[in-house]
Amino acid sequence: MINAVGVPQTLLLLGGTSEIGLAICAEYLQQGPMRVILACLPGDPGVDDARAEMTAAGASAVEVVDFDAAATESHPAAFEQIFAGGDVDVAIVAFGLLGENEELWSDQRKAVQIAQINYTGAVSVGVLLAERMKSQGYGRIIAMSSAAGLRARRSNFVYGSTKAGLDSFYTGLGYALAEHGVDVLVIRPGQVRTRMSAHVKEAPLTINKDEVARIAVKNAGAGKGAVFAPAAFGGVMAVLTHVPRPIFRKLPF
Repeated sequence: MINAVGVPQTLLLLGGTSEIGLAICAEYLQQGPMRVILACLPGDPGVDDARAEMTAAGASAVEVVDFDAAATESHPAAFEQIFAGGDVDVAIVAFGLLGENEELWSDQRKAVQIAQINYTGAVSVGVLLAERMKSQGYGRIIAMSSAAGLRARRSNFVYGSTKAGLDSFYTGLGYALAEHGVDVLVIRPGQVRTRMSAHVKEAPLTINKDEVARIAVKNAGAGKGAVFAPAAFGGVMAVLTHVPRPIFRKLPF
């Protein structure tokens, strides 16, 4: 239960070894001790480090639940385990793949895999979170989208298409859940310095994961719907979404 001063008691991180997701949990833990549930891919080698990071950040308890984003048929059982210990105040949807665009649009298996994880998996957990939080009558969902989903670019259109679907779904989910006391926040970062983007040339307005975390925690529960990280990226995307296609396709990114 979120207490009288708005501090959550239980956090759920779907994608339990996500660097950005863990940074958001750590930012929340600055408000006080909380129970943290890490929903992780079975066998993920980063689980022990993630557990230690949350303990060091001040978690009162850290629980690990097996969760495979691609295996949507297993999600209901995973959610039974997640909610067995009581309500979840904040759920962070932070799993996903980036991949190499040239490989993705040329390899049917890999293209389908990224779509299943980034979009279908995200829809699956979104529906299950909606069901649970409607029953609770309160809750916050933070969904990690990307500025890449707002307009397809030659350099990452497969990944961007999956984030476009996620963004649209969670934006609409926020509309649907508002009357039930549940807030949904979509985070649209540009490039973030993490292991996943370490091989990518750094772009303008690239930020650290801790900055994304501060933006997420500051705006969750505030009825914003969606925010850019950093905020300046909103202005950039407002311009880029209106650039005529013949010009846009020639831009060097």
